[in-house]
Amino acid sequence: MRELAASRVHAGYRQLYVYLRREGWRVNHKRIYRLYIEEGLALRRRRPKRRRSAARRVEQPRPTGPNEIWAMDFMHDTLADGNALRVLTVVDTYTRECVALEARRSFSGADVAYLLDQAKEKREGLPKRIRVDNGTEFTSRALDAWAYWQGVELVFSRPGKPVDNAFAESFNATVRRECLSAHLFVVNRPVFSGDSHS
Repeated sequence: MRELAASRVHAGYRQLYVYLRREGWRVNHKRIYRLYIEEGLALRRRRPKRRRSAARRVEQPRPTGPNEIWAMDFMHDTLADGNALRVLTVVDTYTRECVALEARRSFSGADVAYLLDQAKEKREGLPKRIRVDNGTEFTSRALDAWAYWQGVELVFSRPGKPVDNAFAESFNATVRRECLSAHLFVVNRPVFSGDSHS
């Protein structure tokens, strides 16, 4: 449990319970909770600010071909009517191709998993790893379960370190410069037969 808590720093005792059950441990959630509290895993250990830069960066493997590592991230923008717009971008870090790009008002972890399934069909497979940040959609149970059953490892970037997901950030900067900042988006509402037209 300590090893899982060290690798999944944002996981609570319920998520640790799910991971342990997957690995074959037949324990109930009450025992996990008791051990979780006794081990002090619920406490956030923070380093002093002066030592933040001293944290060792774990070197991530570089892709040697397409469909080995993808990177995904969200972009935020505003529509002409003032409503929020979110754009999910997925990039192949080897070929720098856009694997998926979807704009919606909101996303859930299940929505992200569904879009990745669509990308799987187009790309004829999934990567071994997908680099993500620590957003709620990427840390959700739905996406975690999808990644587990698909055999995909979600590689989370360190909090406050966008360079850990540099490919997605670079692609998003291009999309913002060439598309989002250059256009004003209006949502077309459906016209019903009873509406009057001028």
